[in-house]
This record gives sequence, C-alpha cells and structure tokens, in this order.
Amino acid sequence: MTAPEITVATPEDRDHVITSLVTAFTKDPVLRYLFPDDATYPQYAAAFFGHLFDKRVHKGTIWTIEHGASVAIWEPPAGEDNWPDDNLAAQLPGDALARVRAYDEALHAALPAAPFWYLGVLGTHPDKAGRRWGHAVMKVGLDRAAADGLPAILETSNPDNVEVYRRAGWDVVHAFAEPLPTWVMRQSIR
Repeated sequence: MTAPEITVATPEDRDHVITSLVTAFTKDPVLRYLFPDDATYPQYAAAFFGHLFDKRVHKGTIWTIEHGASVAIWEPPAGEDNWPDDNLAAQLPGDALARVRAYDEALHAALPAAPFWYLGVLGTHPDKAGRRWGHAVMKVGLDRAAADGLPAILETSNPDNVEVYRRAGWDVVHAFAEPLPTWVMRQSIR
C-alpha cells in the first residue's frame, strides 16, 4: 500500500478542512458540549474549526492528506498565542462562546508550563476513515516535536480515544472533570 501524500495546509484548504472536521466531530464530547443543538452544530462548529485553522495556517503546522480529508492541527511551542477571538465571538452566541472559554480555561490550567508541541485537533472525514491517515498526519507533528527535543501534548474528552492514543504511545498525565471529563496526554521525546 502506498503511503498517502501529506501536505502543509494552505488557506485554499480551509473549506475542505472545516467540512471534514465538522463531520468527523459530530459526536465528539467536547464539540457537543460546546455546541449541543443539532440544528446549529454545523454552523457553530464550522466557525470554531475555522477559527482554529486561521490561527495556525500561517505557522505551517497544519498537516493534511487530500487537502483536508484528514488533518492534524498542531500548535508549536512559540509562547503565548495572542490571536484575538473577535472573529469567533462575532460568529457564536454568548452561551456557546462562554462554553468555549470555560473549556479553554480548564484546559490551559492543566497544560504544562514547560515548552511543548500541542496537537489541538486530529480528525479524518468519516468517508476516509480506517486508512490510518490520522496516525500519518499526527506523526508529522510528533516528528517535529522530537526534532525540537520537546514532548507533545493533546487532550481528549472521548474515553474511547484514550485507549487509541495509548496504543500510539501517549500517556495520561492529567485529567479534569469540569466542565466535562477530559484527559491530557503526553508523548515524550522519542
């Protein structure tokens, strides 16, 4: 089997990436906590993923297969991310924005103080699932973290994903229960 071509996302990939992620995360605990209403989930999840894409695309740390069918959105260890959330605030109602901020605050309180690479989003469009593309795009960021001599961090609120990530070499290093059960995982330098 031929390995898939992995590319760095460009602004032209935005729509495809967002479509894949909105579809892939339809039943994800975090996304459904943030956007619980089925009628508005597609619109608000698209705004959320678009915001994350826009924050990171210029850093060259979004890796894709088929320009977004599978995607890993990584945050490099560059210090504080001062990207304003004005564009997100303009697209979400106050209650949804409050949930986004509450989850973000709980997550940031659980992250290590030392530098690390952060895997913020990993998803594959369900039509392309089962090909191990998620592992392939994740590995590019893990390789960058290893080259920098830094650990990689992610979080998941899906208990099934904890075991999937453990099998891929990640360890749970922290957990928090509010606003929803979440596991912070680390993959040390390989």
